[in-house]
Amino acid sequence: MLTTKRKPASVGEILTEEFMVPLGLTQAALAEAMGVPRKRVNELCNDSRGVTAATALILARVFGNTPDFWLNTQRRSDLWRAMHDPKERESIERARPLEVARGVLPTWTRPLSGARLPEQAAVQEVAEPDDLAVGAEAPEVDLEVGGHLAGRLVAELELGRDGDP
Repeated sequence: MLTTKRKPASVGEILTEEFMVPLGLTQAALAEAMGVPRKRVNELCNDSRGVTAATALILARVFGNTPDFWLNTQRRSDLWRAMHDPKERESIERARPLEVARGVLPTWTRPLSGARLPEQAAVQEVAEPDDLAVGAEAPEVDLEVGGHLAGRLVAELELGRDGDP
C-alpha cells in the first residue's frame, strides 16, 4: 500500500518532463518513433490515457528502459488516485477481510514475512529470526493475519553456505 500523502508523478509528467523535454522531442516526433497516432501520445502526455502492457513495451523500446518502469509508474498513480478519491475510498472501506481457515488459500496468496497488508491486517512473526545461527536451518515461522493463522513459512538461510554471504 502507498503510505505517502504526496501525489506521485504521473506517466504524462514523467514522459514529458523526464524524456521528451530533455531529448527535444515533440509529441509528433515521439508518435512517429513509437509507430502510433499522435493523438495517443497526446493522451498519454495529458494523463487522459493510461499505460497498457503494449504501450509499456513500446515506450521501453523507444527510450531503452524497461516496461516495468512504465507499468509501475501507472500503478503508483492508479493506487494513489483510488486511495484519495472519496467514492473509491468508500467502496474500498466497505470491503471486509475473509475469515478463512488455515491452509485454504493457495500458497501464492499467503503473505510473506514483512509483507505490507491492508490496515486491518498486520503480519506478526511468532519466531524471531535473530535467534538463528549463521548457516543453521531456519525454523518454520507462523504468520498471523488479523489474529488468524494464514500459513506457514519455511525460510532458508543463505549465509555461511559455500563460504559466500
